Amino acid sequence: MAKDMCEVVCVDEEKVRALKGQMEDLQGVQQLFKALADSTRLKIIYALTLEEELCVCDVANIIGSTVATASHHLRFLRDIGLAKHRKEGKLVFYSLQDEHVHQLVSIALVHAKELKNDGE
Repeated sequence: MAKDMCEVVCVDEEKVRALKGQMEDLQGVQQLFKALADSTRLKIIYALTLEEELCVCDVANIIGSTVATASHHLRFLRDIGLAKHRKEGKLVFYSLQDEHVHQLVSIALVHAKELKNDGE
């Protein structure tokens, strides 16, 4: 038997019942992580943590795509609440929705660097 598994079944029913009731809270979180799991959208969000605001054309160049593709990803990020936009004449600029998004990406980046350093 694997060393990382219980050898007997022992369930704390009260604890399990309490935690199961809280699992519905994760629905919005799941969508957020699903959005960030896409490498293109993650690059866009990361770029927006480095620059306060970027034009759609700049984003397209950063991710190496067409303006239409960049716009599609930015619209998706806006629709799920990770980014916001403003129009200035014929240009559309995007920024992060709030500081929480910046913190999520920053913490994930620090964690990934720690994992990399631990593996060396």
